[in-house]
Amino acid sequence: MAAISASASLRVVQDHQAFVRDSLSPAISSSVNFRASQLSTSSPETLVLSYNLSDGSHSSTSVASVCGHPSLQTLPGLRHAGLRRQTYEMQKTRRKDSGRMHVWHTDGPGQLPKLRVVRSMALSAVPEGPLGLYDPAFDKDSCGVGFIAELSGKPNRQIVVDGLEMLVRMAHRGACGCETNTGDGAGILVALPHEFFAEVARDEIGCELPPPNEYAVGMFFLPTSDIRREESKNVFNKVAESLGHGILGWRRVKSNNSDLGKSALSTEPVIEQVFLTPSCRSNASFEQQMYILRKLSMVAIRAALNLQHGGVRDFYICSLSSTTIVYKGQLKPNQLKDYYLADLGNTKFMSYMALVHSRFSTNTFPTWDRAQPMRVLGHNGEINTLRGNVNWMRAREGLLKCKALGLSKDEMQKLLPIVDASSSDSGAFDGVLEFLVRSGRSLPESVMMMIPEAWQNDMNMDPDKRALYEYFSAVMEPWDGPALIAFTDGRYLGATLDRNGLRPGRYYETHSGQVIMASEVGVVDIAPEDISKK
Repeated sequence: MAAISASASLRVVQDHQAFVRDSLSPAISSSVNFRASQLSTSSPETLVLSYNLSDGSHSSTSVASVCGHPSLQTLPGLRHAGLRRQTYEMQKTRRKDSGRMHVWHTDGPGQLPKLRVVRSMALSAVPEGPLGLYDPAFDKDSCGVGFIAELSGKPNRQIVVDGLEMLVRMAHRGACGCETNTGDGAGILVALPHEFFAEVARDEIGCELPPPNEYAVGMFFLPTSDIRREESKNVFNKVAESLGHGILGWRRVKSNNSDLGKSALSTEPVIEQVFLTPSCRSNASFEQQMYILRKLSMVAIRAALNLQHGGVRDFYICSLSSTTIVYKGQLKPNQLKDYYLADLGNTKFMSYMALVHSRFSTNTFPTWDRAQPMRVLGHNGEINTLRGNVNWMRAREGLLKCKALGLSKDEMQKLLPIVDASSSDSGAFDGVLEFLVRSGRSLPESVMMMIPEAWQNDMNMDPDKRALYEYFSAVMEPWDGPALIAFTDGRYLGATLDRNGLRPGRYYETHSGQVIMASEVGVVDIAPEDISKK
């Protein structure tokens, strides 16, 4: 290997120093101190360049390659105060466990780097802040949503089959990018298929599951890095065990990505499920325990993986519940079943209800974690009052109290923020709705509070109902905008329109004991004589 000349070393160091200073905001770029550069002991073709802020609050080490064409790669987990762009590591190759990254490639010293997406550490390629005309503060969703359910509450295979068919028939309500095989997102929310999970738990993780409602299942999007993935799982296990939960085991969800486009593949996570039991230390319900566990574990995992609120992340909990589970991804509706074929295609995978969603990410970037259904809802439309709604929720956080959760004031603070800064309008609505339900309100009451009818001037409305809405108006302002919301907590399943009725919703009840609701008709074949109400 040829040694690096003094002139080449100096040029690389000068160029990299200039690039790092340019990456910083003007307010702090003058505060950067570069320490001495030295040859790498592990590779004679590289230089080690270290720098930090003058106050010592942030520091980093970069490796500069002078062989061939150098590239600038994102340091996993590194976030720098005041950065306009991320700080980059110059290197010729990447570590085995570094996952897929955004790579900045330059044709030589003094040339501006160009972005190339190789494999991202995150679940999406969404910019962390405003970029050109794009601003994540204006993220909206406009999609297709629907559900089908057995009124008897008895699970069967046909409900899942019909739900998947409903999703495919609403493919035109979703969207795809310039790659025809990369969708904006699709998913299905079902009741826990106990017979299926009992079999796979026995065969794949060697454990016998308790009866239904005595165990919970979590659906996780995990980092592609082996080190980060194991770290996140270990942290979750420790938090769960500290709360008194028993971890029955983890299961890798089999998936088939052969039909996915490059954009979806570049941010595809590792998908696993965890099985766990309730805690005997808490008086809260099982679902409330799972809510607390998810919130507290995210605090610990953010710290362990150096994830920031509202920033890039490569860890996400799709669902954690004893009643429901979500299968979703950055997929097209017709890709969902094939992607999760080992699960969704199994004849023992049965449910009494299926809530599906086909995403059209208006003004947003498609991502794996923003695909719907969310944890308790599927949303078609926009929340036009989002900024005010989120700000009011933040203002209330300091005054939150909840006897039902059985948490101290300090423990309640760990559940914050209620609204994830990186979520879309649908995600923000889902976060608040879930909080209201887990804190003791019923799902119908919570939905009526967030999306009230136009009650003020309706003289035909029942006086008691009007009084209820008037009371709700003193508790929370409406989340307004054209919207069709389908919601479920495993007990209730329903849908509502915004008070202006600006999104379509059609439903049927049948003599055979089913209820079907969707953004349009024709999503499920129903014999006309079987329809009892529509």
